[in-house]
Amino acid sequence: MVSEAPPFWWMEPDWRAWSLAPLSFLYGRIAGYRMGRKRRHAPPVPVICVGNFTVGGAGKTPTALTIARAAKAKGLKPGFLSRGYGGSLDITTVVDPEHHRAVDVGDEPLLLAREARTVISRRRVAGAERLVKEGVDLIIMDDGFQSARLAVDFALVVIDTGRGVGNGHIVPGGPVRAPIAVQMRHLDAILKVGDGNAADRLVRQAARAGKQVMVAKLRPQGDAGLAGRRVLAFAGIADPGKFYRTLESIGAKIAATRDFPDHHHLSDDEIDDLIAHAEASGLILATTAKDMVRLIGGHGRSEELRRRVSVVDVEMAFDDPQAPGFIVDRAVEACRARRLKGPAR
Repeated sequence: MVSEAPPFWWMEPDWRAWSLAPLSFLYGRIAGYRMGRKRRHAPPVPVICVGNFTVGGAGKTPTALTIARAAKAKGLKPGFLSRGYGGSLDITTVVDPEHHRAVDVGDEPLLLAREARTVISRRRVAGAERLVKEGVDLIIMDDGFQSARLAVDFALVVIDTGRGVGNGHIVPGGPVRAPIAVQMRHLDAILKVGDGNAADRLVRQAARAGKQVMVAKLRPQGDAGLAGRRVLAFAGIADPGKFYRTLESIGAKIAATRDFPDHHHLSDDEIDDLIAHAEASGLILATTAKDMVRLIGGHGRSEELRRRVSVVDVEMAFDDPQAPGFIVDRAVEACRARRLKGPAR
């Protein structure tokens, strides 16, 4: 979780990153070895993985949602597979957005379940099998690029151009999950999100490796009535600053902010503080869709805060509107070829 990660991960490498280099080397060797595992479970349906190079968010969930909509437009029945990070359930579960809470299944699965059938499972093979039993004909993995448990027919790695890969070091010296060269071998395309230049080196590396580079932006879905209004913005996501910039882009006037760790469930005191500050200063409360779903069925004044807050949702807008459909088509073709060759990959 980026917001709980050491801040030095997102700075130029310093003595802390270098002092952890031996551990990073060991972690990277193990992660790279696992990614190279030859035998993976091969579901009978296409599998698209939406992942990233680093720990923390880069826009995977809105990307997965956009691809699911493209699949539906082609007459397919997509389903999402998630580990349910942040939730307490440790059994394979079909997410019911009308019944489950974020504390049970995680916040991102609740958002995904509003779009298509969603299964959470700590064991990705069991989760994929459950989705197939549920009748889906395309599996979209939200994260899991480095897990190497399932045969993946199209691996799309999302990278935030504002943060890139931080200091470039592997966990625990930095946010990178496995050696970049190893990850590059296993991806099919990179999705470059935003207008920054922190990902330029990786994009060039991907292009040299013959990987496709796609471009997209996170686009707000309306202004939620916040244009020209003074707001108290709060966010428990990997990069709260990204949300604040979105608010500014729709014309909101940010008077105060509150940052929380990624997937954070607000305490009673934190909820009370947000409500009291907004009332005392005449501010409108604003947050993200992920933060909103964590308030549903919560404790204390969670419901009161949920009624008061304005949500600014975002969608992943590809520069090429045909790109999500292209990803679906490529996955379907790769699955067909995979099944002709047999279960091993």
